[in-house]
Amino acid sequence: MERTPIPVLTVQTAPYEDQRPTGGGGLRRPTGLFESQRNYLPNFVQSLLSSVDLRDRQGCTMVVGSDGRYFSKTAIEIVVQMAAANGIGRLVIGQNGILSTPAVSCIIRKIKAAGGIILTASHSPGGPGGEFGVKFEVANGGPAPDIVSDKIYQISKTLEEYAICPDLRVDLSRLGRQEFDLENKFKPFRVEIVDSVDIYLNLLRSIFDFNAIRNLLTGPNQIKIRIDAMNGVMGPYVRRILCDELGAPANSAINCIPLEDFGGQPPDPNLTYATALLEAMRGGEYGFGAAFDADGDRYMILGQNGFFVNASDSLAIIAANLSCIPYFCQMGVRGFGRSMPTSTALDKVAKVMKIPVYETPTGWRYFSNLMDSGRCSLCGEESFGTGSDHLREKDGLWAVLVWLSILAARKQSVEEIVRDHWTKFGRHYYCRFDYEALEPRTAYFIMRDLEALITDKSFSHQQFAVGNNIYSVERTDSFEYIDPVDGTVTKRQGLRIIFSDASRLIFRMSASSHVRATLRIYAESYEKDPSQHNKEPQAVLSPLIAIALKISQIHERTGRKGPTVIT
Repeated sequence: MERTPIPVLTVQTAPYEDQRPTGGGGLRRPTGLFESQRNYLPNFVQSLLSSVDLRDRQGCTMVVGSDGRYFSKTAIEIVVQMAAANGIGRLVIGQNGILSTPAVSCIIRKIKAAGGIILTASHSPGGPGGEFGVKFEVANGGPAPDIVSDKIYQISKTLEEYAICPDLRVDLSRLGRQEFDLENKFKPFRVEIVDSVDIYLNLLRSIFDFNAIRNLLTGPNQIKIRIDAMNGVMGPYVRRILCDELGAPANSAINCIPLEDFGGQPPDPNLTYATALLEAMRGGEYGFGAAFDADGDRYMILGQNGFFVNASDSLAIIAANLSCIPYFCQMGVRGFGRSMPTSTALDKVAKVMKIPVYETPTGWRYFSNLMDSGRCSLCGEESFGTGSDHLREKDGLWAVLVWLSILAARKQSVEEIVRDHWTKFGRHYYCRFDYEALEPRTAYFIMRDLEALITDKSFSHQQFAVGNNIYSVERTDSFEYIDPVDGTVTKRQGLRIIFSDASRLIFRMSASSHVRATLRIYAESYEKDPSQHNKEPQAVLSPLIAIALKISQIHERTGRKGPTVIT
């Protein structure tokens, strides 16, 4: 029986003014906005698809995945229907719509797709009252560069119609190929539902010594691990890779069922929200713990008794131990990258290894350019994102496997490895203070006035006395980045105060949310003396924080008594 071709419709719409991607081609908004505003999601998807030149779009392959949050399946259906109507030839989608952000990057690169669409709001809460997001990956498997984000935004402001095949239905649960005949299309539209883990797992096998990790988890001197997937996308990956493939007991993995509301908790791997893992680790039964965010690109590492490894230290320790990873022994190490707010711990390692460090704005898209040009092998951000040139995205499970590889090679505990690192390179005391859900105008004026204050000539070489500490300002600036690959200039990426003892204060507005503003204060202080390495970071950094609060007046101007989150 001959199939009736599926109609391709053109739907009239009106543009929205608020669909500017926040970076990396991503749009993150309250889920209720996507559900209640007429054509809000189709408008953005059309703008995204139209940003790809027509000749590149026709017949191309794209990858689609989600972190499983509420509204994902509805959104995937719309994306599929619109991709078909806009001339995409093939979509590769994870089974049940589930694909981690690293897995999407991996598949794009493996099959040479034109790009990918990820439905995620990262570590933001899920459920009807949470947030939803759409993120665009380009052909290198990385976040869309700013020029693409700008193009999407310009299209969105004048959009008058979108194309869609509303009668097209895909079975996301059935592995294999599904084909659909469309009106006025010579070739059928093809959808391939793939196992969410397979292709990514094969890549990891080529990077790590799985036998060494398996022996660590199952051998005579095995360690017990505790892994929290936080009811996000990583559950299937943790069970398949760490448990089935590498031998960790099934009860090592918790919260491994992806839930639309992530179990009612923000899927954010830090000490504030990963409390179940922290409590389990404090009991002393487990030697290694890790948690992942909703889409699997961020992670947190804990050692026995809840010993916390901050993300900046984790990046530096990974850099110092790359010889434990077969991939780097084979490929070599060309350069390191870190976002500007990330501590300078990486720089100390790079200096000893005689490897260049690239300091970039926050946002993985800046690392992608460096890696594509062969300049950078390892990079990371203080927000628990680390990765290498095996992909063009940060990769939480990759980072966990690196740590397990280091543990297997060095035969030390997490805490011993960290303390040995501090002894050799010094300790960078570091904290980030987040003031979340601020009124945007208030946050804007705080940053504007602060920039005027610290960039005034009279602020240069100013001294601050706090208790027994005296801090002398050495230099200040509004961070500006010139891309060494293409010369692109990115301005106003955070305010920096660098003191004569190399301590730093950084103030930065987060661009990850639309509704309210987040202002972040970062404090860093370097200590070479091993006898001074056992102090609490907040105690060491309290004089710097006092300076930050004094010059920003953030408590007085917001009515807050303290930060929302401290990491």
